Amino acid sequence: MELPKKKTFSADEYFEMESDSETKSEYCHGEIFAMTGASFRHNFIVSNLIISLGNEFKGFDCIVLPSDIKVELEYDRHYSYPDIAVVCGEVKMAKDRNDTIANPKIIVEVLSKSTRDYDKGTKFTAYRKIPSLTDFITVDQYAIAVEHFRKEGPGRWSLTEHENIDDSLMLPEFEIALPLSNIYDRIELDEALL
Repeated sequence: MELPKKKTFSADEYFEMESDSETKSEYCHGEIFAMTGASFRHNFIVSNLIISLGNEFKGFDCIVLPSDIKVELEYDRHYSYPDIAVVCGEVKMAKDRNDTIANPKIIVEVLSKSTRDYDKGTKFTAYRKIPSLTDFITVDQYAIAVEHFRKEGPGRWSLTEHENIDDSLMLPEFEIALPLSNIYDRIELDEALL
């Protein structure tokens, strides 16, 4: 999708362009950023996570959503496509939208070289403003490295890092332990493949 030569856009203009486009883009404070396609490894990890999380959340009032659903980070100002969003309880859609959720509880981003800084920087800063969000997880696709940020209270987030395939990502609120071996199942981390 080629964007018009305009420098900034309203959220309504963004949604209109997005509905007519065959590609996805994110919107941040008037700017529109086209998203590039993800690698096979990236998609495989996302698939592993969706299967594992979906299995773990059976019996809970939670749904695991893939990257085709937008998340409202800030009303009328910031919208993105996380790799995975988990909603628990009633799904709240953004105002006048049926393709954008407003109340994710957990967000997962699989890091790539081109998006790592944005995902862990500007995007995470914006995600932290979502009142419903309690967990933000990043998964490195090039090495065994999972970071779990857990909301401890207003303005307080704790970080747990996992770098061992025998570790488990803990979601204590649900008494879930997600083995990293499931996340990285059949993922080759050979440097020659990077």
